[in-house]
Amino acid sequence: MRIAVIDMNNGAPNLGLGAIRETLKCYARSRDIGHPALSYDVFDLRTKGECPDLGYDIYISSGGPGDPFEGAGMRWEQDFFDLLEGIVQHNQRTDEGTSSGQKKYVLLICHSFQLACRKFGFGIVCRRRSTAFGIFPVSMTSEGREDELFAELPDPFFAVDSRDWQVLTTKNGLAEQISGGQPRILALEKERPHVDLERCIMAVRFTPEIAGTQFHPEAGAAGMRSYLLQDEKRRLVTENHGIAKYQEMLDSLDDPRKLELTQSLLLPNFLDNALNALQEAEP
Repeated sequence: MRIAVIDMNNGAPNLGLGAIRETLKCYARSRDIGHPALSYDVFDLRTKGECPDLGYDIYISSGGPGDPFEGAGMRWEQDFFDLLEGIVQHNQRTDEGTSSGQKKYVLLICHSFQLACRKFGFGIVCRRRSTAFGIFPVSMTSEGREDELFAELPDPFFAVDSRDWQVLTTKNGLAEQISGGQPRILALEKERPHVDLERCIMAVRFTPEIAGTQFHPEAGAAGMRSYLLQDEKRRLVTENHGIAKYQEMLDSLDDPRKLELTQSLLLPNFLDNALNALQEAEP
């Protein structure tokens, strides 16, 4: 199982990439999979222009800072879109029996998810009225409750949400057919009855093999705590959201039914399902 991890952080300090690496290591240990049976390579796409080819089985593309439109016309974004298109076409040829290779599996996180929505013409990618930052409940749709990505997770479950942008459903292209499968909305942001705004999309299955989350499934309690306890981050959170919200975030990290549960299940679910499919496809 060869995994390509695409770094979308544009050189900015972050916890996400380290959390993805640690999850892959823990996953290999828990499933007793040694090297080279499971290996991964990291590609710094936005800073160095590194982009994986189609030689990998699984692709995990990280979150990252900034405007999801700022890469328009730039080489790195086109390479990313070409990669997604190549994976879709490869999987379609495999379905049709015109390719002897196995299918490829993709998980797109936050910034990568927004880019994929642009690529596939799915929904409206737009700026939020205010920054979303914290640990929030995420609600599954009826299709999400049946999806293997969320197996064993409660509804709602909790996840780290950190973004200035969002994907909304109000677009005719939302239900457009993507080659290889009909996109399905799996999760929405928490209900806010007092706010007259559409709930944004939090997870989508673009095709049977390609899924994306607006939230950060790799984020864990330990990493989030160290992040929040940094002086600069404490100041930013309290200035923008208040001391009560800051304390609420810290308190939520002590609840094993929240962030810790999501981190332990969602990304491993994705890997399990991809690995099982790859093994079933072996001659």
